[in-house]
Amino acid sequence: MHRFRSSFVIALCLLPGLAPAERVKDLAVVAGVRSNQLVGYGLVVGLDGTGDQTTQTPFTVQSIINMLEKFGVTIPANISPQLKNVAAVTVTAQLPPFIKVGQTIDVTVGSIGNASSLRGGDLLMTPMRGADGEVYAMAQGSVVVAGFGVSGKDGSRVSVNVPSGGRVPNGATVEHEVRNDFASQPFVMLNLNTPDFTTASHLTEGINKLLGGDTAVALDPVSVKVAAPADARQRIAFVSVLQELEIEPGDAPARVIINSRTGTVVIGSRVRVTPAAVAHGSLSVTITERNEVSQPNAFSQGTTTITPHSDISISQPEARMFVFNAGVNLDEIVRAVNQVGAAPGDLVAILEALKEAGALRAELIVI
Repeated sequence: MHRFRSSFVIALCLLPGLAPAERVKDLAVVAGVRSNQLVGYGLVVGLDGTGDQTTQTPFTVQSIINMLEKFGVTIPANISPQLKNVAAVTVTAQLPPFIKVGQTIDVTVGSIGNASSLRGGDLLMTPMRGADGEVYAMAQGSVVVAGFGVSGKDGSRVSVNVPSGGRVPNGATVEHEVRNDFASQPFVMLNLNTPDFTTASHLTEGINKLLGGDTAVALDPVSVKVAAPADARQRIAFVSVLQELEIEPGDAPARVIINSRTGTVVIGSRVRVTPAAVAHGSLSVTITERNEVSQPNAFSQGTTTITPHSDISISQPEARMFVFNAGVNLDEIVRAVNQVGAAPGDLVAILEALKEAGALRAELIVI
């Protein structure tokens, strides 16, 4: 343990002198340090007539009846409340790691009935549960809605954003902490955000060079296991040093990503093209429709007739051909395409043709 502390002190002294590419904090996360999802069912009251239509959302009425019974108010069985100012909602939130009892978190509120807007409403006390069914927070507060909607009597409607959802800033108070094994294990596990054998190898080499010995071991392209001090105070400082360590990540794989809906094309820097010749040309056909009126001469007993007439014109710009030499990179691809005046849609067709011909050395992804 004494030798480990010496290495740890040396690491703190050597850290400012390191100057590779990216911080470990930006490339990986510490296993077990994660957020947890919370969800709850509640009621938003105080709406200006924009709540659920109770004839179509019986669960809202049932929720109101159950709530009033807890306050000692009994509604006869033959009476169904007609509510316009209440909406049934789901309440969701992210419970951050290491958050303590009494701290607050933001919550998101969304209508699950047919309420048209939650503007001006107040969320009643709502228990928020985790995946295990335990209550971890209690939510309550005024709902902030970014959108609005206006409707007319003729059925017309104008809506900006989504008024049937909103947020309650700092609306939930944490009532129960989530346990984690961050300090109970004799090691710290770093998980890369993007699996990569080269990055995992560089991360292992960087940590071992900084701390010495076999402090870090790469288990797979994602996880790097690092021996850590058992004392909680030392472990916090230890992880801080690991996160500030800078390493050179591995190059991203060669990819071309095409968004077929917007025509956006993203080409990675490692994309290469083998020798290929590409001909680029386009054929434009224009059809113009117009109506011609045939008017008979006076006293001819004829009738006026309308005759449709179509004009068809065809234009074909001069087709151009350009050659890709072996090992052409991203800059040369873009320059060649721009020289022939190709549009983004034409570029997509060129890349797909190169892929079919086996001349594109990259993964082609169409989304």
